[in-house]
Amino acid sequence: MELEQGSLEEQIRTRAYYLWEQAGETKGTPDEYWEQARAEIEKEAPPIESGPVTEVSGK
Repeated sequence: MELEQGSLEEQIRTRAYYLWEQAGETKGTPDEYWEQARAEIEKEAPPIESGPVTEVSGK
């Protein structure tokens, strides 16, 4: 799971940099670009589906 988180963070970092470059000027703060990038990536990500929860018995 840590690998997935690192991958997600790298995707956000790359997207935030792209957004910053596209702005042409350094308007806004790094946090604003980061949040915009995070929101865009989360919107693009497929929803995580979980299967049925099964009860595990120790008997």
